[in-house]
Amino acid sequence: MDPITFTPANFLWAFEGGVATVTLNRPERKNPLTFSSYAELRDMFRALYQAPAVKAVIIRGAGGNFCSGGDVHEIIGPLVKMDMIGLMDFTRLTGDLIKAMRGCPQPIIAAVNGVCAGAGAIMAMASDMRLAAEDAKTAFLFNRVGLAGCDMGACAILPRIIGQGRASELLFYGRNMSAQEGERWGFFNKVVAAAELDAEAADWAARIAAGPSFANGMTKNQLNQEWSMSLDMAIDAEAQAQAICMRTQDFARAYNAFVAKTRPIFEGN
Repeated sequence: MDPITFTPANFLWAFEGGVATVTLNRPERKNPLTFSSYAELRDMFRALYQAPAVKAVIIRGAGGNFCSGGDVHEIIGPLVKMDMIGLMDFTRLTGDLIKAMRGCPQPIIAAVNGVCAGAGAIMAMASDMRLAAEDAKTAFLFNRVGLAGCDMGACAILPRIIGQGRASELLFYGRNMSAQEGERWGFFNKVVAAAELDAEAADWAARIAAGPSFANGMTKNQLNQEWSMSLDMAIDAEAQAQAICMRTQDFARAYNAFVAKTRPIFEGN
């Protein structure tokens, strides 16, 4: 994909300085997702694998809220009328979005404010780092609508972020988690005033974009792959990954900059 000319139909896209900003843009409904926005977001994150100009991604919502989840009228209503084949197609689609987010090499930063519920909470969870405004309220609310908490990878990913007991509490009750509670539990990396959220996310993304993007992609890949590895396997995998990174020009650039007492300028190769 060309990050400069990319024009999605279901969300806003901006690209500057190696940072792509994805804005969910249905503020009048607190930015719910639809069948088409699920698919387009999935395809976009998959395409980022072939977009080396993009070094980091910010995902945010317009109008003071992150995302209210699946649109009640455009998704939930049709789902109750679907047969099992249609339902499986939908749940695989939503799961594929999370696979695409975890699979793209660029680190993803979620800038969460206001309502962050259902699939919105899952998208925040699937991001690599999460920043929150003080007013953020995050809810994995599937239980409250008669569904299981095991949605889009929640039972696999959420316990790894906040622990099994805390994940169980959120998934069984579907209650709101405040920004401050989320920071204490390790779900949010940092909480800031709402007026500072976008600038903070931009700063975090710019710092990533200035780093060695090939090596950052390797780090993300290993963070994913090592979930299912033994310690011995993980150490061996990291040895191979690091040896590959030592063949990059960015590694040589860092050494040369150290010798010259300057800051390295990484180019991602």
